[in-house]
Amino acid sequence: MTQTMKIMAAVDLSDYSTSIIRYSCWLAARLDAELVMVNVVNQRDIDMVGRAMAGYESFSFPDYITELEQERKTRMKDLFEGISNGTINCKYLVQTGIPYRELLAVIETEKPQLMVVGTKGRSNLADVVVGSTARKLYRRIPIPLVTIPSTYKELP
Repeated sequence: MTQTMKIMAAVDLSDYSTSIIRYSCWLAARLDAELVMVNVVNQRDIDMVGRAMAGYESFSFPDYITELEQERKTRMKDLFEGISNGTINCKYLVQTGIPYRELLAVIETEKPQLMVVGTKGRSNLADVVVGSTARKLYRRIPIPLVTIPSTYKELP
């Protein structure tokens, strides 16, 4: 019995996410692979919201997290459906924590054979060529890592 190949795509929902999803779908279609799209809500952002909303009795932190996760899954699904030809099986995961650590944890649980990530993330700093999450993954990831440059628009 052969195991279905699994490709994991790290999607931060920035302007660069479309290229990552497009390439991941292209790879998944050619390799007859399942696609696992992962978005991580940065713990730093969660902590900031918690501090800003402290003292507001009407604010429900658990409800906020649930709504945020659902919104991000919906955005990933919409991006995927706008790119995919409908033949790829896709799973959507939203994690909360430190991005590179959460991505490594998903690798442990989902067991993908390779991962697709962008070289540039949510930061638009001119001097940032490779995002901090991608840089940390390069040193720690136990599977092949395919990096998509921020300027990449075409498929092979």
